[in-house]
Amino acid sequence: MNDVLNISAYKFVPLHDTAALRATLLERAQALGLKGTVLLAEEGINLFLAGTADAVRSFVRQLASDARFADLHPKESWSATQPFGKLLVKVKREIIRMNHPAIRPASGRAPAVDSATVKRWLDQGHDDAGRPVVTLDTRNAFEVDHGTFEGAIDWRISKFTEFPDALQAHKAALAGKTVVSFCTGGIRCEKAAIYMHEAGLENVYQLDGGILKYFEETGGAHFKGNCFVFDGREALDASLAATRSGG
Repeated sequence: MNDVLNISAYKFVPLHDTAALRATLLERAQALGLKGTVLLAEEGINLFLAGTADAVRSFVRQLASDARFADLHPKESWSATQPFGKLLVKVKREIIRMNHPAIRPASGRAPAVDSATVKRWLDQGHDDAGRPVVTLDTRNAFEVDHGTFEGAIDWRISKFTEFPDALQAHKAALAGKTVVSFCTGGIRCEKAAIYMHEAGLENVYQLDGGILKYFEETGGAHFKGNCFVFDGREALDASLAATRSGG
């Protein structure tokens, strides 16, 4: 029976009280019996948590009482067992490391495109202006190997900090095309899209909500394989069900 609720969410928002916030969120999560990871940095929050539905949703309600997180809408999936072994609440330099501190999504998001629009563009083979559309996988190579969009660009990076150099090496091939960057839940492709804009590419979008939201809203059209996740479930199929036995 799939009665463990798993959530993932992130938001780029200036946080100047990360130490105090860490203590508060750790205490709340422990009291509710949650496991997973919460990352805090001056640039925002990134979280992956699991527990009973009541406990997880109570945590989200308490988090939303802080105006900075009022519009946080976690993505949900279910599993038969707890996919995390422990609870970690950490303060980091970046909630997703790129080693480019000037890239500040809270200062202005890159243009986002929703799942239905991406599916339509891929169905027709071009965007609404007639430009060819390419999907750019911003994840690590071993994640891509579990599944990705048909024909997606994959630069075989081993960690996200390699993305800027990979872009500089391949930027010319993206000129004149509409680029949709994507990742698991949206956080990496958001930073990647901002970096691409600043590098001079004009028609760049992030897939809003990442692969998990795309699965939820489209059933995984044009996506081959599964989506790797960093917990005991290992990967999710297009129905957001765990593909690892017992997950």
